Amino acid sequence: MALELRHLRYLLAVAEHAGFTRAAEELRISQPTLSQQIKQLEGMVGVQLLDRTGRGGVRLTDAGETYVQHARRALRDLAAAERAVHDVADLSRGHLRLAVTPTFTAYLVGPLAAELHARHPGITLDVKDMAQDRIEAGLLADELDLGIAFVGPHLPGITATPLYAETLSLVTAARPAADPQPPLPVADVADRQLALLSGDFATRGHIDAYLADHRVRPRIAVEANSVQTLTEIVQRTDLATVLPDAVTEDHPHLAPVPLAPPLPTRTVAFLGREHAYRSFAAAAFIRLTRHHVRARGYTPA
Repeated sequence: MALELRHLRYLLAVAEHAGFTRAAEELRISQPTLSQQIKQLEGMVGVQLLDRTGRGGVRLTDAGETYVQHARRALRDLAAAERAVHDVADLSRGHLRLAVTPTFTAYLVGPLAAELHARHPGITLDVKDMAQDRIEAGLLADELDLGIAFVGPHLPGITATPLYAETLSLVTAARPAADPQPPLPVADVADRQLALLSGDFATRGHIDAYLADHRVRPRIAVEANSVQTLTEIVQRTDLATVLPDAVTEDHPHLAPVPLAPPLPTRTVAFLGREHAYRSFAAAAFIRLTRHHVRARGYTPA
């Protein structure tokens, strides 16, 4: 009997659910059929892959653990092969799975998605915003093709290609005919009430570290999990926030206030999985992004 892909998928389902019942429900097959297929697989490899004797459910044997690791890798490589076969060099069609850290949805993703659609309407784009650690895990699991986040440290197997240097400033509501403000000593930030991103954002950790380094205890009046929410609040109140300069440049009702010393820059980078296949769609998106960054005059990394 020849090994078939269904045997691998069935084994992975049982391993994930630690049992046959839920695995069979997920696979939409009967439990006896699933059990029979696993026994066939064990017969083909000549070793027991599952321990069915425990009270806590089914678990992988030592041999099963090893086999599952290779099975996952094989299915991932086959999926990449299928994408490569269906990939089209002339970009008349294609698909890109992109993930970005949340602040990029406020100023970068929109223009890039619009430009990609204008140039290559046959390419479909799946965009997710998530924390950087989840982006890297998704890349390693071959659930994503490309990520936009910040330079390291990174998980083993992740590559980072620098794109540009992101600068941040204190931001307030713009005042009519106001003169440019001189740099504000960082100690004076303690006298202002702030609206900041929540702790889920890497940007918030960057801000907190900067203030802590200068022994400034911020007076936080509002925390928000959206850059758009912050910009709406700040332009209507006397609260200040800290945002990437690129966000402020797109909002005429906001004004940056340089800090002294300035917040450290962060290096924005493309993230990918080491030695992963790069589709024509991903390569086109990278070229488009680099062109956009140069056109906007972002600081080179």
